[in-house]
Amino acid sequence: MRPITLCALALAATLVAGCDKGKEGGQTEQETAQSEAPAAPEPDFVVVQHILVGFKGSVPGKPITRTQTEAETLAQALLERAKAGEDFDALVREFSDDQHPGIYKMANFGQPYDVAQGVFARAGMVPGFGDASFPLAVGGIGISEYDPASSKYGWHIVKRLE
Repeated sequence: MRPITLCALALAATLVAGCDKGKEGGQTEQETAQSEAPAAPEPDFVVVQHILVGFKGSVPGKPITRTQTEAETLAQALLERAKAGEDFDALVREFSDDQHPGIYKMANFGQPYDVAQGVFARAGMVPGFGDASFPLAVGGIGISEYDPASSKYGWHIVKRLE
């Protein structure tokens, strides 16, 4: 056989092996279709309660002494406790570096808001907070990981109330 034919055969074998991947541990066609399905549209408004877990210097005006590593460990532990069904309000009261009750009503992008009425614009919050809040189902709990650009105050453990 000529070398070009061997290359063509090797390419064909690779393509055929890729087609069988779903049968040997890769995604099936149904799983692929589900992972590519569009996400449910986000609601126009949400009401959430959150626990802010900051670290030294991350929350202006707060004398927080924990390190960034200690804050991350605490945030992950609080997330697990909240998901296990502990009283979320009690966790907020005990651990949040924001004021209790830490409840915010937010308007999604393009929706009217009125801070005087207690409705905040999603665009006016740190991006990670809204990104963690709007996809949640009512009663759902999520987290916005610390990121200097999108969640600069620390970790937000969020529970959607409405």
